[in-house]
Formats: sequence, structure tokens, C-alpha cells
Amino acid sequence: MTDTAPPTVDLHSDGEHATLVLGGSWRLSQRLPRLARAERLLARAPAATRLDFDTTALTDWDSGLVTFIAGLDQRCHERGIACDAHGLPAGLRKLLELARSVPQTGRGGHAMQPTPSFLTRVGSDALDLVQSTGEIMEFFGEGTLAFRRFLLGRARFKQSDLWVIMQEAGADALPIVGLVSFLVGMILGYIGDQQLAEFGAQIYVADLVGLATVIQMGALVTAIVLAGRTGAAFAARIGTMQVNEEIDALRTLGISPMEFLVLPRMLALIAMTPLLAIYADLLGILGGAFVGSVVGGITLSAYMTQTQLAIGWNHIIQGLIAATVYGAIVAASGCLRGMQCGRSAAAVGEATTSAVVTAIVFIVIAAAVLTIIFDAVGLS
Repeated sequence: MTDTAPPTVDLHSDGEHATLVLGGSWRLSQRLPRLARAERLLARAPAATRLDFDTTALTDWDSGLVTFIAGLDQRCHERGIACDAHGLPAGLRKLLELARSVPQTGRGGHAMQPTPSFLTRVGSDALDLVQSTGEIMEFFGEGTLAFRRFLLGRARFKQSDLWVIMQEAGADALPIVGLVSFLVGMILGYIGDQQLAEFGAQIYVADLVGLATVIQMGALVTAIVLAGRTGAAFAARIGTMQVNEEIDALRTLGISPMEFLVLPRMLALIAMTPLLAIYADLLGILGGAFVGSVVGGITLSAYMTQTQLAIGWNHIIQGLIAATVYGAIVAASGCLRGMQCGRSAAAVGEATTSAVVTAIVFIVIAAAVLTIIFDAVGLS
């Protein structure tokens, strides 16, 4: 047989024992037999439980034979047939062992894991929920104690950090908060003008925009912007410190991370969010006034006069209370996910995403709860 002899494959079966005979030159330059041919040969020996290899007639081989044998080994494993590789060349045996040691992967190179059952997923999610609830309660308990020490003047943190965080969360956020609030006010004004124009009551666009903005939309827009901007930054910074073991170093020095890292961020957002909400209210009202004067034909002075008549102190108080609560939620969500961050770069990204999602979900829940409370106590 010459080195250029075509590759051959055949199967000899004797009950539970089968032998795959390989011959010729198994190189990629040749037209190699397909794996389906070996599967058809195995189908002719349904009682076989063991497969050996005979390579005495094999003259040459490369990765083409390795791929063929590895695929056949996988098919035999699925059918419960044991493959004995002792009949293969030594180099091929080593490559086959290496292929067996690598987990099967799917698209993207990720290891394929067996899909858990529905009950397994439900149980796992329930356990994760219980564990997460416990961690959240522990975090808020430590935060309450840290705030108590702050009121008593015993909290240990750098005041310079507090002012820097207040600037980053407050003054630096003015452009984006103002732009979004102005556009939201324009949208509310345009929708209100379309509906009220049917009754000739365009002047009440000022009532609609003013009340919606001051009571809820100004605080909501501010909180959502801060969740995506400041809350994510808190989670990323604290998470990076967790990865670099800086938080462990603080504990080793006897410094509470809750006081040194979390408390100033909580105080900064609790202080700055109401101020940003007032700024958002003003820009939202101006956005509505722009639409009312351009589209609805209302003079600016008439619009502002109607807005003053519609908005009362009870509405302003509602907005400020809501903004304070939202600021605390954003700060707590960002710091919580940062403290829960793992020890890898990927974990920092996951913590950042989780912080934004957690903040927005709890902001919406808080908005619903506060609306009910305000109505119950007569602030509406």
C-alpha cells in the first residue's frame, strides 16, 4: 500500500465486541469518509458495547483522522459504547485524551451545561431571593447604624469626599437633568394641548404640565437619570475597590466600609436629589410653556399665572419628599451592588448593571407607594 492510498473504514462485529478497521492515508488533502458512514456501520452492530480500533493498514494521518475519531468517540459515548483507543497510534491517543478533557462548547465558546428542570430553577430562584433579601436587610441595618453614628458625630469618613460626591452627583448632573426634564415637559405639553384643544381649554395645559411635573415627573426623571449616571458609578467604584481588596484593607485597619464609603454617598444623594428635582421642575414647566406658547397660542405670562394658580405647597412638598426617597434608593442600590461585587472585572460590570436595574425597580415601587400614602394623609 502506498502513502497515497485512499482512506478506508470498515467494521467487524462479533456480538458485543466490534472493531473499526482504518486503512490508507487519512490526510485533509484526501477525500475522507464522513462520520455518517461510521454511524451506519455501528448501526449494523446494535448489540455492540465495546469498540476497538485496528490501524495496521493505516499509512499516514493528520488532523482529519483526529476529527473523525473524536466525533466517533462522542457518538459512541451517546450510545453507551465504550471506546478502547489502544489500537490507535500513540500521538492520536494523546490528542483524543485531550479532546475528551475539554468540555463540550456551544456558540461563543461557552461550556454547554445541562438544562436544569423547571422545579430546579424555581427552587434556585427562591433560594437566591431569600439570600438576597437577607443581604439587603443586613445592608440597611448597617446603614442605619452608620447614620446613627453620623448624627452622634462619631462617623468616620472624609468630609472632602462628601463635597466631591455632592458636586459629581449634583452640579455635574445639571445639564442632563435639565435637558431630559425640558423635553419631558414639552412632551406633556404637546399631548395635553392635543386633547384640550378639542374643548378650547388649552390654558389648562399649564395645570397638566405643572402638576404632573411638580408632584411626580420631576422627581422621577431626576431619580432615573441619577440611577443610570450616579448609581452605576457608585457600584463601579466600590466594586473595583472590592476587586482590588481595598475594602478588605479598610476592615483590617478597623475602618467600617459602611461609614467610609457608603455613608457619604447616601448623604450626598439625599441632599442633592431634592435640589435637582426643583431644577427639573422648573425646566419641565418651561418645556410645557414653550409648547403652550408656540403650539397652543398661550402667552407666556398667562401660562405662568395659570401654573401658579394650579400648584400649591402641598404639591411641592410631595415632590420633595419623593425626591428624597428616590435619592436614598439610588445611593443604596449602587452601594449595595458594589459591596456585593465579586472579585473579577466581569463582576464589576454585572454589579453596575444590577445597580441600575435595582434602583429603577424600587423607584417605581416607591412612586406607587408614596402616591397612596400622600392620598391617605391628604397631601394630594
